Amino acid sequence: MTEKLLFVEDDAVIASGLVYALENEGFFVKHAKDVATAQNAVSEQKYDLAILDIGLPDGTGFDLVGSLKQTGTSMIFLTAVDDEGNIVRAFEGGADDYVTKPFRLSELMARVKAVLRRRTGHDSRLSIGGVSINISDGKVYAGDSALELTALEYRLLLTFANHKGKILSRGQILNLLWDSAGIFVEDNTLTVYIKRLREKLGEAVNIETVRGVGYRVNDS
Repeated sequence: MTEKLLFVEDDAVIASGLVYALENEGFFVKHAKDVATAQNAVSEQKYDLAILDIGLPDGTGFDLVGSLKQTGTSMIFLTAVDDEGNIVRAFEGGADDYVTKPFRLSELMARVKAVLRRRTGHDSRLSIGGVSINISDGKVYAGDSALELTALEYRLLLTFANHKGKILSRGQILNLLWDSAGIFVEDNTLTVYIKRLREKLGEAVNIETVRGVGYRVNDS
């Protein structure tokens, strides 16, 4: 089945080159140059992945997040500058990845394929403590209750679930997050996300601080 991509970009040069490259890879690509055109496209059919420029003539790529999340569309954001505020906002909104302009076509293509592979992966589950993780749809449950995690909180939980009982240093966690999805996370930002994850997990999972070393999560 041909995977459907929505590409929202107002720069005609970037758009024409990338649409051509994506179509050569076998994807169906719908190009929209502004928020209004993209909203119409989303209302007409469902897309597997949306590639969203942040700065658009009539708004920003963030204006499309709500409707894309409702249809279960994965998202990659394009940012003109490596702005931490936009990057954090993108991941908190549910983005799967971000790419900074100017970008190499090969890099963006690799990230597109990686997001789509994760999206179409086989149904599998992980469990840690009192939490169940459905990897195929990215949903997390504590008992029968669904937990609302941001994309980065979800990947942080996956990192602990894949290393149950092991002490992970902060450096190891940062490297694992980078290797799994190309996400750059600063050390201070990691502290914030671990705090938020603890608050959302409550007593279902105990993220233990090993003083002077890192963190550990046991499967109990």
